[in-house]
Amino acid sequence: MQAKINKVELRNLEFDDYKQLKNSMVESYPEMVGSYWREHHIEKLLSIFPEGQLVILVDGKVVGSALSLIVDESLVDKNHNYSDITGKYTFSTHNPKGDVLYGIDVFIHPNYRGLRLGRRLYDARKELCEQLNLKAIVFAGRIPNYGQHAKKLTPKNYIEKVKRKELHDPVLSFQLSNDFHVIRVMKNYLEGDSDSKEFAVLLEWNNIYYDESPKLINLAKSVIRLGLVQWQMRQLNNLEALFEQCEFFVDVVSGYGSDFALFPELFTAPLMADYNHLSEAEAIRELAKHTEPIHKRFQELAISYNINIITGSMPYLENGTLYNVGFLCKRDGTSEMYAKIHVTPNEVQHWGMKGGSQIKTFDTDCGKIGVMICYDVEFPELSRLMADEGMNILFVPFLTDTQNAYTRVKHCSQARAIENECFVAIAGCVGNLPKVNNMDIQYAQSAVFTPSDFAFPSNGIKAEATPNTEMTLIVDVDLDLLKELQEESKDHGGMGILLITHDLNLARNIADTVMFLDRGVIRADDHIDVLSKHSDPEIKAFFASEEKF
Repeated sequence: MQAKINKVELRNLEFDDYKQLKNSMVESYPEMVGSYWREHHIEKLLSIFPEGQLVILVDGKVVGSALSLIVDESLVDKNHNYSDITGKYTFSTHNPKGDVLYGIDVFIHPNYRGLRLGRRLYDARKELCEQLNLKAIVFAGRIPNYGQHAKKLTPKNYIEKVKRKELHDPVLSFQLSNDFHVIRVMKNYLEGDSDSKEFAVLLEWNNIYYDESPKLINLAKSVIRLGLVQWQMRQLNNLEALFEQCEFFVDVVSGYGSDFALFPELFTAPLMADYNHLSEAEAIRELAKHTEPIHKRFQELAISYNINIITGSMPYLENGTLYNVGFLCKRDGTSEMYAKIHVTPNEVQHWGMKGGSQIKTFDTDCGKIGVMICYDVEFPELSRLMADEGMNILFVPFLTDTQNAYTRVKHCSQARAIENECFVAIAGCVGNLPKVNNMDIQYAQSAVFTPSDFAFPSNGIKAEATPNTEMTLIVDVDLDLLKELQEESKDHGGMGILLITHDLNLARNIADTVMFLDRGVIRADDHIDVLSKHSDPEIKAFFASEEKF
């Protein structure tokens, strides 16, 4: 990454963006002098199809764009060039009732390439295609490296070599990696494109959800994919070695389309090996010096791999006080910190850690989430407060040394999922660290837990990793199932409370239903005023009594 990035934003293009859009476009096409959209072009696009014009902003600056039209499928089937498809740059070919989304331009400023920003634009186009219930996305892509091979290869042979990865084309290779397939080669497509010898490749992405019947649009995302990292403790020579391992796992879970990556508690502990000659309290304070660089690297990875990252936890020094904290690094480049509230006696005794004091939930592009670190999950009140704020997914990075300690985390996490009607994802470290004091052995089995109801697994376990083995766990959770469960709970009065009392007056004042038990058998249950008039003389006499037993 060439410079620190604070925020990445994807939104619809506005006319006020034109100056920045032009500058980025000029920088993106240095080989094609004067090839940029004029003001009146952008004004026209925004007037006829504003939702189809997208931009990527980095720290408020436009660094990329994707422009589109809706056209008739018959127009795409015909042999055409760039002038034809754009109506000689008048965009008269745009038809709101058409069935194909046609991409007329996409670019990323050279200084911001390599951050997968182009993939975000493509993903947004796919989402738009699905929302508008269009059959496909079609466009003609340049093949700028073909000019280097034109004397030896036909366009067809060149495309086949790019498909087989024998050759690389900066445009075509990217498009193929985004699930587009080749329809045909276009001759004389873009006048003046000497690098491509004026050839282009007509590409298509099919919308598998296309339905000729009307569809609802702009629906919120309901199925969220979680990527849990079960981290192997191992010797790490330096901070860069840690970064390499972190990026590997982020790359893996991102490659499977995960919305979140969850790392374990204190997974950075191997770096303490360099300070083993110090006391445990001094060693972890040295480790805390790495926290901010690690935080910044995770911010970069969240942007680059388009994924929200829960960074587990790491030691953090503030005004001389040591905390156990982690960061939620969002894919838009922003981040928020969370702290362990209940530090363990071991953390206090060996490291002098202090617990945090702030309980909060976090808004993400996948809904509201909560994060609690290990021991915190054993205290029901924290997650109850988060659930009251609308939390649907609770993430619990943990670090346990024995199976006994892990069992506490597991069963408490399952309890939190049931009582708060939410999903709970836990991720821990495995393996041994013989050269780090107080961090010798680890035991973990990462998992995703669910409420225990008919729409969920009968044992309340969505998925579990293999115990004590380094791996990732990729799990889909459906927030709509939670909504249905929560609505059903509301319909039935919410959470029930069982009160055992000998005070009939108390029961009369607060209970909706009371039960009459005779030697362990329920003989009747109803409101106390109904039971006091029961036909059975014994029941009637009992509930008519005002005595306090």
